[in-house]
Amino acid sequence: MLNDTQIINFRPKDKLYRVSDSHGLCIEINPNGSKLWRHRYRFNNKATMMSLGTYPEISLLDARQARDRNKQLLKQGLNPKQPKINHYRDNPDEISFKGMFLNWLNNKKHDWTPGYAEDTLQRANSYLLPIIGKMPIDEISSPDMLKLLLEIQEKGLLDTLQKVKGISNSVFAHSVGMGIITVNPVRDLPSDIFKRKPIRHHATITDPKEIGLLLNMLDKHIGSDEVNAALAIAPHVFLRPGELTGLLWSEVDFHERLICINAQRMKTKKVHLVPMSTQVFTTLKNLSQINTGSDYVFPTPRNKNASITTNALLVAIRSLGIDKFTFTTDGFRHMASIRLNELGYRTDIIELQLAHTTSNTVRMAYNHSNLIEERRTMMQEWSDHLIELKDTTPSLSLSNATTIDETMEQYRKSKRKTF
Repeated sequence: MLNDTQIINFRPKDKLYRVSDSHGLCIEINPNGSKLWRHRYRFNNKATMMSLGTYPEISLLDARQARDRNKQLLKQGLNPKQPKINHYRDNPDEISFKGMFLNWLNNKKHDWTPGYAEDTLQRANSYLLPIIGKMPIDEISSPDMLKLLLEIQEKGLLDTLQKVKGISNSVFAHSVGMGIITVNPVRDLPSDIFKRKPIRHHATITDPKEIGLLLNMLDKHIGSDEVNAALAIAPHVFLRPGELTGLLWSEVDFHERLICINAQRMKTKKVHLVPMSTQVFTTLKNLSQINTGSDYVFPTPRNKNASITTNALLVAIRSLGIDKFTFTTDGFRHMASIRLNELGYRTDIIELQLAHTTSNTVRMAYNHSNLIEERRTMMQEWSDHLIELKDTTPSLSLSNATTIDETMEQYRKSKRKTF
């Protein structure tokens, strides 16, 4: 072990040299005469060297105490070389990827819907945490992340790939911001390494006569009052499936004839207004007469404190023989968008009612409250149009038709016979 007399008497040489003290501590003598304390240790089976400061500013006793503090950090699984916030020194588990993911999740989940937070946690539990969860976040490299993401791609899960990449990128960016790491290993991965997800538009129906057939088929669904009512108003309100099924009575204003969706439930995170047509108003008014004791407009029969799910709507549609290539629950929105544009309604009003807020035109529209009256007119005329299509579509026997395609083919054949 060294003493101060020895250290004082060390003279510079042509080349840098080091003299050991104990337990990895050594002093480095440079050709210019400066003397620097170094601590050599192994972390994750990798040899590492850390500077502790210059002598005599850092005394022999100071250097040994710094070395001993490093040894305690190493016992906790921490890399002393990486600067950490004091909070993380006291909570070593939190600088693993899992710890930083949970820190990020807890920080963000208050801005998300419960469903989105649950989906994010589920994806992390499935694709990230089993592989890199226990790794110190500052030890995860770009090649590590590339290997993980390419394995998801090889399974053909291109949508999942993008979502998992987005989650991991956000966790690393959060960790950079917290001073835990200096480099985000996902940020610089070239996008062209990964396959692009094919753009698939939601299956929908836009031919006026086929819309009438669809509405007649939906009327034939046998199910709970809540599912039937949700199916009945779905074509009229332009809401996303989750926004519709999770509708609250507190969001329904019968006096103003408005549905006012809470900002936290909207994808856009903005309060969204849906003028109620007479048809929607009547359906919801009738439903309100059923005393379920629930805050939800469409509670599940098994639990008044939960709403029906979007899957309940999908199952109802599929039970009528309507396959995924013909129509989906999102198809109601696309049906309305396409038909209203074809009918000559203003695009900015349509986009506003669909709660699309990506264009400058729509952002400007949000600043004009009087547009609600134009939207009222459009929504009532749309509902009237749907009822007209439904009432003027010939009634077909479905005894020999098991899918909507077969039903529509029956309609097309009957139409051809009239010429």
